[in-house]
Amino acid sequence: MDLAHALKVALETGTVRIGLTETRAAVEEKKARLLIVARTCPDLKLTKERAIGKVPIYHYDGTAVDLGQACGRPFPISAMAVLDPGSSAILTLET
Repeated sequence: MDLAHALKVALETGTVRIGLTETRAAVEEKKARLLIVARTCPDLKLTKERAIGKVPIYHYDGTAVDLGQACGRPFPISAMAVLDPGSSAILTLET
């Protein structure tokens, strides 16, 4: 699977929360189905765990700047939560 393409499709057709604060809120609200965390995320719990509760965490092998670029955004993204994948196959990522 082309991760960058899956990320862009999820952002365009699904529901995704971007940023550490939004990601944490999605987990607390039990709305997140997948978390994607950059290697440089400042939240050590997210970078070390494989899942939080029943929400799997995909560890992106790049910096927050790289993740932002992969999403087609002009800013760094350290963490993001996928609530609804839309027409993307992003939920099939190996965590």
